[in-house]
Amino acid sequence: MGILLIITFLLLFIAGVPVVYAILLPAIGYVLIEGFPIGLLAQRVTYALDSFPLVAVPIFIFVGNLMNLAGVTDRIFRFADTLVGRAPGGLAQVNIFSSLIFSGMSGAALADVGGLGKIEIEAMRKRGFEAPFSAAVTAASAVVGPIFPPSIPLIVYGSVTSVSIVQLLVAGIVPALICVALLMVTAAVLSLRHKMPRASRWPTLREVGSALVPALPALLAPVLMISGMMLGLFTPTEAAAVTAFYVILISSLVYRELTWAHLRDSMLATLKSTSAILIIVAAAALFGWILAVEQVPQDFAKMILTLSTNPIVLLLIANLIFFIAGMFLDSTTATLLVVPVIAPPMVLAGVDPVHLGIVAIFNLMVGLLTPPMGLSLFLVSEIAQISLRQLLKALAPFYVPLIITLGIITFAPDLVLWLPGFLR
Repeated sequence: MGILLIITFLLLFIAGVPVVYAILLPAIGYVLIEGFPIGLLAQRVTYALDSFPLVAVPIFIFVGNLMNLAGVTDRIFRFADTLVGRAPGGLAQVNIFSSLIFSGMSGAALADVGGLGKIEIEAMRKRGFEAPFSAAVTAASAVVGPIFPPSIPLIVYGSVTSVSIVQLLVAGIVPALICVALLMVTAAVLSLRHKMPRASRWPTLREVGSALVPALPALLAPVLMISGMMLGLFTPTEAAAVTAFYVILISSLVYRELTWAHLRDSMLATLKSTSAILIIVAAAALFGWILAVEQVPQDFAKMILTLSTNPIVLLLIANLIFFIAGMFLDSTTATLLVVPVIAPPMVLAGVDPVHLGIVAIFNLMVGLLTPPMGLSLFLVSEIAQISLRQLLKALAPFYVPLIITLGIITFAPDLVLWLPGFLR
């Protein structure tokens, strides 16, 4: 029945049924066929949402929406432009650098694309960059958001696997910095080869200071959050609340651009985004419970451990599975459906669950850029008003640093676990 359930889900998904219904319909059918009480459906679905760590998800989404509407993203972009606009690639480097800063407050790739993406693509066009290249840089750099703290996918992963969310968030710092460095090198090489525009000179210290002062309150937000978690001052959920309060504070008292309309619009946008995420969490919890009843994870664990017990070999297998899953499922759905099956045999073979989390989530984020279901591809192409073919052609060189980063974090667990080691 477990295998039949999975096959039914895949058939419904391929047929174009919305992912929530593709998950729920087979699960409901199983409960009815097996004669379980109908009340079990409501119990399993609501139980999945009774999670303190998941409270952080809507709060971080709210922070991202608030920054977009209250002008915080503009100041981040101006500071990044002043600081690295002269580097080879100019605004392409600004785009990547800004994504790292912005991700330190929003925790979501699509928030980065929807917020900074519009500003970045329009600015790059005005400076003479071609639209496909501008869109490709925006899409590739957005991958950093979900692994640099705060990370909504890592929070979901931690809630599913009962792994320390603080350790997961801290573990994402080094891989995110590696990815940003490799993306910036790639942008520089492409820019020099094609003689793309950049700022005419490096900024003076006075110019850097002038750009830093208005951006500094926004830049301190990720510092406040990360240091607070590492020092044990607050949990990830409390960190989300502190960050939200801080952004409201600087937007209203420092920047003086926050209005009641901004708050209302941010809350409405958060409500829509949160509903879309948490309804999948609830449905997937019911689906996962049925798979557990049918002992699918245990059977998979036995099968995969017969292939190899070498942690590196198992990680390579996991990477392949996550890559394929990321091509068809959004990161939340893939995490909720695939991770509970993949994680147990990996951990049993000696793979660190924190290391596995970073590998899995980064791999799934690459899936945002792979057809046929790459959500970032559709969003960026819509913002830039270009075809998917144009975007994929421009994006091709940027897959190289992403794959290299995935290889580094797969084969170098000590590098990933270095910072979390201070918390253990």
